[in-house]
Amino acid sequence: MKKKADTVFICSSCGREEAKWLGRCPECGEWNSLVEGSSSKGKGGDQRQAKGQRAIPKSMPLSSIDPLEGKRIDSGISELNRVLGGGIMKHSAILIGGEPGIGKSTLLLQTAAGALGTSGFKGRVLYISGEESAGQVKMRSDRLGLKTENIEIFCSGDLDEIMTIIMAIKPVLIMVDSAQTLFSNEAGSSKGTINQMKYCSWELISWVKENDAALLLSAHVTKDGQISGPKSLEHMVDTVLYFEDFTQGSGDIDTRFLRPVKNRFGSTDEIGIFTMGEKGLSTVEDPSLLFLEQRVNSSSADTAASPLPPGITTAAVLEGSRCLLVEIQALTVPAKGAVSRVYSDRIDSARVSRVAAVLEKHLNLKLADQDIYINVAGGIKIAEVGVELALACAIYSARTNIPAPAKTAIAGELSLAGEVRPLRRLSGRLRTARNLGFTGFLCPLPAAQPEPADTRQVLSPNAKSEEAESPASGEYSGVRNIKEAVKVLFG
Repeated sequence: MKKKADTVFICSSCGREEAKWLGRCPECGEWNSLVEGSSSKGKGGDQRQAKGQRAIPKSMPLSSIDPLEGKRIDSGISELNRVLGGGIMKHSAILIGGEPGIGKSTLLLQTAAGALGTSGFKGRVLYISGEESAGQVKMRSDRLGLKTENIEIFCSGDLDEIMTIIMAIKPVLIMVDSAQTLFSNEAGSSKGTINQMKYCSWELISWVKENDAALLLSAHVTKDGQISGPKSLEHMVDTVLYFEDFTQGSGDIDTRFLRPVKNRFGSTDEIGIFTMGEKGLSTVEDPSLLFLEQRVNSSSADTAASPLPPGITTAAVLEGSRCLLVEIQALTVPAKGAVSRVYSDRIDSARVSRVAAVLEKHLNLKLADQDIYINVAGGIKIAEVGVELALACAIYSARTNIPAPAKTAIAGELSLAGEVRPLRRLSGRLRTARNLGFTGFLCPLPAAQPEPADTRQVLSPNAKSEEAESPASGEYSGVRNIKEAVKVLFG
């Protein structure tokens, strides 16, 4: 008697399999999402093992592995290399998420051409497009002025056809645009579902893990800003990058941020900054100019004559290995209700409340009856502790209506006791401020420096200090607590 084929009901949202139809999926909670299909069990390892077609797996000593197998590929784009930790790691998969039209396809195409243009790259690049035709991709490459001699293009989302092409040309880099267009008959559900994304992506990831290649996948995001699909898709890859638009803070400049949220081979603190133009994405060499464009572009004479508006300070913060100068904006108004509130989406509101409590305790600054609004010019989110002293000075300036000096940068961590704690890479922050024309720098006393009798100490160029912890040569004001900081900055 012929054995009846296994039939299951598969959720089109999360891919869960059930033996019988259910009105609601137990996994994701979606209603009427279960559709009839064939079971995935027996299609893969069970059948292959039964036929004896799978080779017996073998382990090997870790000491026998060639370290060159883990070397990186230069993408040809400095900001992308910075975010990835030095380049594209071989045998890895990278997922790039972003809104439609943000520039994901442009980034993939420029990365493909940029990698081919590097001296150490050997091999071919396969660009798989499931959203655009070959002619459309060619028009974009011509508009961007890219060299595409060794870029192979295949326009389809069929996984079987894609794997056939991959096995034929053995590419070193595989670009897939996008993960939502991949489909396979083996997935057992309709095209475009989450189960299709998981199945097809895993097949491609498995291939690059076993071969001397790397995979870059693009994916759309939902209204909430999350990559469309299950979270397990992010767990399957080695690196997850989010491509974000920050145009609103840069005037007429089309600005893009590339931010890692997961990186097995590098830091997640780095950010890549690009500008979008007629020739595609361009790297930003000095990102501080984006956030201080109005202040830096103004003439030095006008700036010296007119101080900053009350509630404005300039903070020197770290983003990964890079120092940025950003403008902190504070506003205090009488509370509209019985309880004061904090409005801040660029700096954690809990941090703002803590800094405000320190000002109330140690400076007797009444803020309990005030609503506090905090913003960062340029739209960048700041999470580094070095912003706390600048934030405190901005709130003090807004509440007292006393403007801060226009050419003074501020950096420091504020403790609950009102102390200004030392920061790492203080010399790099001072150097960046001086390069942008700032003549003053308010910061904590260096850890290796003895406390001076005068809080407004000016370090001479010949002063002895450790480069890693102390400021570079130049003028700065070292303070020990928030009272000294306010006295130095506002007199």
